[in-house]
Amino acid sequence: MRLLLDTHVYLWVRLDHPRLPERFRGAIAEPGNVKYVSSVSSAEIAVKRAVGKLEVYGEIGGDIARLGFDELDFTHRHAMVLNGLPLHHRDPFDRMLIAQAIAEDLVFLTVDPQCAAYDFRRLT
Repeated sequence: MRLLLDTHVYLWVRLDHPRLPERFRGAIAEPGNVKYVSSVSSAEIAVKRAVGKLEVYGEIGGDIARLGFDELDFTHRHAMVLNGLPLHHRDPFDRMLIAQAIAEDLVFLTVDPQCAAYDFRRLT
């Protein structure tokens, strides 16, 4: 399975946070699964850090490879999918991640209930 982690899921993995659902832990630990963290998540972390909404230590994205994740850059093709998404969710970062998941046929790992309004593969 090919997985895309929502930003909060990536942060929870970094911290081994108890809010990380066991089903996500299992999917992430599965050696046959490919796990992606998007450049969109790095941008979201940077923006939220800058405005004081998030306190994250260390280099943004500096531990992606160490955690066994692959990077996924946001491309023009992803933007084209984003352009066609209905406006069910107003968070631009989540919408970009959803567009990537759709364009790349990835399973999205999120606990955000607003993402359920979109028709795409997700692990909730």
